[in-house]
Amino acid sequence: MNHVQLPASAPLFTSRGWVGVLIAVAVLCGLAPVLNLWVPAGSVLHLSDYAVALCGRIMCYAICALAMDLIWGYTGILSLGHGMFFALGGYVMGMYLMRQIGLDGNYKSNLPDFMVFLDWKTLPWHWTLSESFIATLLLIVLVPGLVAFVFGYFAFRSRIKGVYFSIITQAMTFAAMLLFFRNETGFGGNNGFTDFKRILDIPIATPQMRMTLFVITALTLMLCLVLARWLVGSKFGRVLMAIRDAETRVMFSGYNPLGYKLTIWTISAVMCGIAGALYVPQVGIINPGEMSPANSIEMAIWAAVGGRATLIGPMVGAVVVNGAKSWLTVAYPEFWLYFLGGLFIVVTLYLPDGLVGLVKKIKGSRA
Repeated sequence: MNHVQLPASAPLFTSRGWVGVLIAVAVLCGLAPVLNLWVPAGSVLHLSDYAVALCGRIMCYAICALAMDLIWGYTGILSLGHGMFFALGGYVMGMYLMRQIGLDGNYKSNLPDFMVFLDWKTLPWHWTLSESFIATLLLIVLVPGLVAFVFGYFAFRSRIKGVYFSIITQAMTFAAMLLFFRNETGFGGNNGFTDFKRILDIPIATPQMRMTLFVITALTLMLCLVLARWLVGSKFGRVLMAIRDAETRVMFSGYNPLGYKLTIWTISAVMCGIAGALYVPQVGIINPGEMSPANSIEMAIWAAVGGRATLIGPMVGAVVVNGAKSWLTVAYPEFWLYFLGGLFIVVTLYLPDGLVGLVKKIKGSRA
């Protein structure tokens, strides 16, 4: 059967889009370091360390929202298990950071403190490469990617879709959370990893290192946005959208959806793993709670609130929801969950295209 000839790929960004990307890079990688490191703390223009940590964390969430948009917004596959991939990347980085503590731990041992406390004599086999930074960078990509590939291959080959796929992914991340809670697995049990000292033998708690991690996170977010835009604007992306809208017709046109779904599923998981690896040194802790199904559901909420299949929308949703969360958990901690649930209901009923869709409607009505 002959393949259907798809239209030519669209430009990566419009001129206005490139200007927006360059402005974002200039603000996050140029202006923010100046305001934090060189503007005096008493000045109104000073960017506090708290704001740096908060923005760095939200940018990690924005990468996850972008990953969720690729798999849900453009391919029509709702995953409720992406929190597991986020945590896997975080644990790989956390293992390296724990090895970097060296003899500075409470027990003055080359083993992490929790292993000394549990009377372990040697490192488990899966900690073998944790002392190498290069190996850690590779494993941050390989571990979530391999887990996603294996799971996705069997799930997509079995043609599991819709709510059944969502339930299976949620069960998968919940099972992983229970596994990581166990002390004998060698991941710190319910306490996880914390008390990090340095990265690449450089102290991690200095303002310079915090800002370095902030800038790396910002650049990673921009690179992920460019990659996602290239993917969805290519013929590959057009097939993904066709799978989302009418998978049966795609099969009749001569395309095998398995390879396309598996590829974008794995890429999405790797993006979440990278976000988790950037998140851990900035927050200073990683534990099984990051695999909570609620965290994966929040990722879907970010995408829905911002606007699916827009790329920029889920990033906006991550910023809005987590910005509101940071304020409400301090000002009105008992109302945060009600706000989150109410926001999701309002968006589902009245803003099916999210905040970005609302802005487009307002612009259209003015035009």
